[in-house]
Amino acid sequence: MSAIPAPRGPLSEALLEALAGPPGRVRLPEPACADPLADDDLQLALYCCYELHYRSFADVDPRWEWQPSLIEARAMLEAPVEQTVTAVVGVPAVDPGELEGALREAVAADDGPPLARFLERRATLEQFREFLIHRSAYQLKEADPHSWAVPRLGGRAKEALVEIQADEYGGGRRGRMHATLFANAMAALDLDDGYGAYLDAIPGTTLATVNLMSLFGLHRRLRGAIVGHLAAFEMTSPEPNARYARGLRRLGATDQATEFFDEHVEADSVHEAVAAHDLAGGLALAEPELAGQVLFGARALLEVEARFARALLEAFEAGRSSLRDASAVGV
Repeated sequence: MSAIPAPRGPLSEALLEALAGPPGRVRLPEPACADPLADDDLQLALYCCYELHYRSFADVDPRWEWQPSLIEARAMLEAPVEQTVTAVVGVPAVDPGELEGALREAVAADDGPPLARFLERRATLEQFREFLIHRSAYQLKEADPHSWAVPRLGGRAKEALVEIQADEYGGGRRGRMHATLFANAMAALDLDDGYGAYLDAIPGTTLATVNLMSLFGLHRRLRGAIVGHLAAFEMTSPEPNARYARGLRRLGATDQATEFFDEHVEADSVHEAVAAHDLAGGLALAEPELAGQVLFGARALLEVEARFARALLEAFEAGRSSLRDASAVGV
């Protein structure tokens, strides 16, 4: 368990103050932010609500997880996030039989910022270390948000999801979970590989990439979206991870630092077809009414990842830290 983070505004302050005590009533102010997908205060508060369903925080009473007022507060935080994503990417109408093609078109049309190319060719070791700190918010719990969908699917879609997830968890082999490989990469770059160690340094734009998965994964009504999210995640993974590995080797990194990325190049090249055809396509054929939601989930991933990449690239190009606390890379 990680320590409770420092608040970033009225929402997180009210939430974290409540979590420090016994389960009771949580009263949060109404969210008021220009961009819910980038707001530090809202995204941290939402992340903390979701974290109660993962490993939680040290000294937080476990009964908070299902405290009705906490769930009510979480719903209030989720609403502007879901509304914003929906307004930006839309929930399209798509024929179930054409979903796989639509997913491939969405991925091919994605023109997000070339963060992977920058890291491959130009990034400094310090910038790479910042990148790993950002990604630690998800990679140290890799696969967990998508696993919420397992009991909500059936048939071929469920089989495909379990096939993908089994690889993400290392196939039961000791030390081969992808989260463990990422922790090894962090340690190889002299970073703290402890779960949640950098939460205070990670900005809202990055937390939004994790919160989107938790939002989709924890709500059964959004099971199509979490499937689409995972499908696009797998379809867009091999090339960037190959670039990350080449960038680290350019900087003289050890095999321990690159193994995580090398593993994803190989594994996700196989997962890509399974995710698009069997997982996403299988769900659309079994539940045709979810086809549009699956494509929505894929587009939502591409949108929040583009925002994340843009934030890092702008900071790196300007010669400044992309973290809330630049000193974090010195840990």
